[in-house]
Amino acid sequence: MAGRGSRLRPHTLTVPKPLIPIAGKPIVHRLVEDIAAVINQDIDEIAFIIHKDFGLQVEKDLIAIAEKLGSKGKIYYQNEALGTAHAIMCAKDSMQGPIVVAYADTLFRADFTLDTSADSVIWVKQVDDPSAFGVVQLDENNQIVDFVEKPAEFVSDLAIIGIYYFKSGETLRAELQYLLDNDIVKGGEYQLTDGLENMKSKGLKFVPGKVEEWMDCGNKNVTVETNSRMLNFLLADGVALVASDIRNEGSTIVEPCYIGSGVILRNSTIGPNVSLGDGCTVENSTIRNSLVQTNSTIRNAALDNAMIGSHATFDGKFTSISIGDYSVLE
Repeated sequence: MAGRGSRLRPHTLTVPKPLIPIAGKPIVHRLVEDIAAVINQDIDEIAFIIHKDFGLQVEKDLIAIAEKLGSKGKIYYQNEALGTAHAIMCAKDSMQGPIVVAYADTLFRADFTLDTSADSVIWVKQVDDPSAFGVVQLDENNQIVDFVEKPAEFVSDLAIIGIYYFKSGETLRAELQYLLDNDIVKGGEYQLTDGLENMKSKGLKFVPGKVEEWMDCGNKNVTVETNSRMLNFLLADGVALVASDIRNEGSTIVEPCYIGSGVILRNSTIGPNVSLGDGCTVENSTIRNSLVQTNSTIRNAALDNAMIGSHATFDGKFTSISIGDYSVLE
């Protein structure tokens, strides 16, 4: 998670993308919880690979996420964008025993049992347009026999979503170290897929883990959409989404909505598919399909497909807006 998330600016100018909340909880927090549910094993350690400029508070927040899952948290740094294999190798000291590697800008919903007898499990999702993704090909035994990056002609519709299980962290580490030692690069970067190809050529067994839903958080529009989808999943799961201490003065809440602690609603309609973070105030407004972080104030607005950061103030006529932390539009 060392990238700056430039496609999600201005929100990522002040907060790393994986810490932006979706339905009231940071993306990376939801991701590690979902991974923990799929592997159904105790997790000894969660290693976060970040940029050194993220700051001490971000590091503390990440360590707290690990500790909430009963794990030890550890921070590593990738300060140059040298590819996925290089990023993973920044955490080589944690690559021992069975490990999961995940890119922290995606969320998923899955109901499969992890095949721990396989050398590797690669999370995949069936997609309509595989030409935009890296895909895997399977044989008659449901084993992965090839990795194809953005195929121009159809070879498979199973897209790699960026989450991987390896039975031996030491084996993966050795293969990626080989790439670095021999300067094997593509497009100026060291690629994880090159290491996977080497492992496969040596006879290691790769199998797919198929997910039901795959939700991207790459830019503002898809992040707002992911927030809406996650709210609907949580509502169906019976998760309580509205804090008990909100102050509702003549307002209507249309489910599903996440409404955080200390929120004040006056003469407004909130929902469906809205997240309001802790401490927000909304007055004389209608908000639908939108994501608002913490301690922001919204007045006289009709918002739809909007994303607003923390400590922001918005009072105006625009509908589909994207403003970052501490912004003021009046």
